[in-house]
Amino acid sequence: MSSLEILSNSTSSSNSVTILGVLASGSGSNLEAIANAIAKGQLQAQIAVVIYNESDAFAKQRAEKFGIPAILVNHRDYKSRKDLDRSIIELLNQHNVDLVIMAGWMRIVTQVLIDAFPERILNIHPSLLPSFKGIHAIEQAFTYGVKITGCTVHLLSLEVDSGKILKQAAVPVLANDTLEDLQKRIQVQEHIIYPLAIAEYSQTLAS
Repeated sequence: MSSLEILSNSTSSSNSVTILGVLASGSGSNLEAIANAIAKGQLQAQIAVVIYNESDAFAKQRAEKFGIPAILVNHRDYKSRKDLDRSIIELLNQHNVDLVIMAGWMRIVTQVLIDAFPERILNIHPSLLPSFKGIHAIEQAFTYGVKITGCTVHLLSLEVDSGKILKQAAVPVLANDTLEDLQKRIQVQEHIIYPLAIAEYSQTLAS
């Protein structure tokens, strides 16, 4: 039995459902992993809205597959990051979102968004934080020659990839790994720990 199944069984008597708002810029594979966990009854949550900022983001198609409203908020239409964040906040509030889930959101957020959802914005990063913050984290680890890397779910903070760590998964770097091999194995672990971290953190907020 998986960790998510154990957690689901332990909370099955509760009717509490966490309302999620997902922000995505790219393929949205973590969005799909979370939606699948919800569909299987492993995560007591509902994705109320997906906000994406690139018109060709495949996250839109993934959202439509699950019948989730997907709204384009093009960052190029805003004069500042704060204005963009205010627009996002308005949409999230319209959908009564409890937790904001960053699923490959490739924009630096401002204190405006953080203050609107204090300690209620989750992000996933493809390294074992605090190592290899920022962009190209997998490539950084691969180039540096580490033997173990992984991924981290953490609370979002103004300083990039520095919020409280909620969950991590370690991934060994094998002797014959290519960068693509390592990326694929890290992504597998992301899809496991992100729904689990959301479930566990939702319980913490509800207690």
